[in-house]
Amino acid sequence: MLLQVLGTAAGGGVPQWNCACPGCSGARARPERRRRHASLAVRTDEGRWYLVNATPDIGDQIEAHPALHPGPGPRQTPIAGVVLTDAELDHTLGIARLREAESLEIHATAPVRQALNDRLRLGDVLGPYTALTWHDLPCHGTRPLSGDAFGPPGRGVRISAVPVSAKRPRYTADAPEDDAWVVALRLYDPATGRSAVYAPAVAAWSDALHRVAAEADCVIVDGTFWDDEEPRRTGISSRTATGMGHLPIDGPGGTAGILATLSARCLYTHLNNTNPLVDPTAAQHKRLAGLGIEVADDEMVIEL
Repeated sequence: MLLQVLGTAAGGGVPQWNCACPGCSGARARPERRRRHASLAVRTDEGRWYLVNATPDIGDQIEAHPALHPGPGPRQTPIAGVVLTDAELDHTLGIARLREAESLEIHATAPVRQALNDRLRLGDVLGPYTALTWHDLPCHGTRPLSGDAFGPPGRGVRISAVPVSAKRPRYTADAPEDDAWVVALRLYDPATGRSAVYAPAVAAWSDALHRVAAEADCVIVDGTFWDDEEPRRTGISSRTATGMGHLPIDGPGGTAGILATLSARCLYTHLNNTNPLVDPTAAQHKRLAGLGIEVADDEMVIEL
């Protein structure tokens, strides 16, 4: 199983178009500090790729990675589909950029699928352009991540979801509550017996999430805010990090202490532009390194 990191930024990217905070200003002055919206590409054993979340940066993310380029046929693409961890705009707007495809698989939980079709009218809008095939993302058991949903159980990367938050996007504020609004993904390769967990948004570290993380070889997790007061301290919100649905990295209840106990390779993604970690010279990087924890970079490749 091969994981290609396509982006590592939270909503708005780094720099964010309307922000002059130190993180954004630093990224404008130093292009190497720029981060695209958090996303991942997963290569299956058939040589096809699935995008985990479809961000506003999806066109640039595809062009930045030759393995995702079309060919050898004029309209032949290795991208088979999209897997969604939630229904947030930052993770779904890119689906519209894929409308030129002859067909497209979308793997999502029931509330996410309903939000995209009933609120954003995604099926109605894209129907005249491409054929969307929806697959349920299982919160119990696993399924093959391939075009053949009922293929041989011993082949190919298998996927399952772990609910981590009932937080709904703002455009679905009146929708029914459901624990599967936001999920972490567990990717398992039967050929190697290795697994990865990808959780770009985590509101609470549940027992279920801890179990899959403890068994994983690689854990890529929500690093939106460094500490709980960061949103209020920087003036971007009147709420704390946990109030916005993101466990902070540092401090009481922070995820750094949890990740330090795992045997997996652990990395942070989904960094907000206010997070000091967007500055590669920040002292917080050394603190994490001392715990054996990394910060994922755009274009990083992880082979399991």
